[in-house]
Amino acid sequence: MRTLFIILIFVFAIVTIATHAVELEIPENDGVQVYEYLGFTLLYNEEHEQAEWVAYYLEPAELNGPWKRKNNFRVDPSIITSSAHPDDYRRTGYDRGHLAPAGDMSWAEQAMNESFFMSNMSPQDPQFNRIAWRNLEALVRNWAEKYNGLYIVTGPILTDGPYESIGENKVSIPKYYYKVLLAYDGDEAKMIAFLMPNEKCEAPLFSYVVTVDTIEYITGIDFFYLLEDIEEENLERQAQYFIW
Repeated sequence: MRTLFIILIFVFAIVTIATHAVELEIPENDGVQVYEYLGFTLLYNEEHEQAEWVAYYLEPAELNGPWKRKNNFRVDPSIITSSAHPDDYRRTGYDRGHLAPAGDMSWAEQAMNESFFMSNMSPQDPQFNRIAWRNLEALVRNWAEKYNGLYIVTGPILTDGPYESIGENKVSIPKYYYKVLLAYDGDEAKMIAFLMPNEKCEAPLFSYVVTVDTIEYITGIDFFYLLEDIEEENLERQAQYFIW
């Protein structure tokens, strides 16, 4: 019975992923160093040895799945230029911080395992990763359930160097991280973005809300470019935490 339950969750998750608005979460890109996995897509930045962005669609059917994290951090064999190595983080004082959280990938064993590729990791201060970033990830899951699905793009800011680095592969240590979110409340679309420093964050999460325009300006990334231009422009000016 348990096996049947797991299979049904897996099949339902795959079907629902295929039926949401096609690739709306994927930022504009030229296809170079873009890699697709079961649960997410990422753009790898070889200079900084981490993803520039990770994008995926999260819905209620994918929450609270049966697959538990195994902490099997490992080199990503898909990255043609080679990814960072788990040893790059060893004894550095930095966590191997997930960009696409393991908690969002519990609906399938493959999705969970792929979330531990080093291409999905970034050096995060432990007090940031284990508290503020974790709290934001939990909030995102709550919103995915509330709005029956959520488009998510997340990553480090890699445009405000120079950076310190760790490990033999010289993995850059970002100073900030972002999350950009799009949801539909019935027929009404809404956007919100968070910009958080890679350090202990003691202020409430709403204190880190910015517009999507702000993240685009800082990163040079065009988010949700498949939307109609006027709708995209209006939504990307939003920074209203309390309407969520």
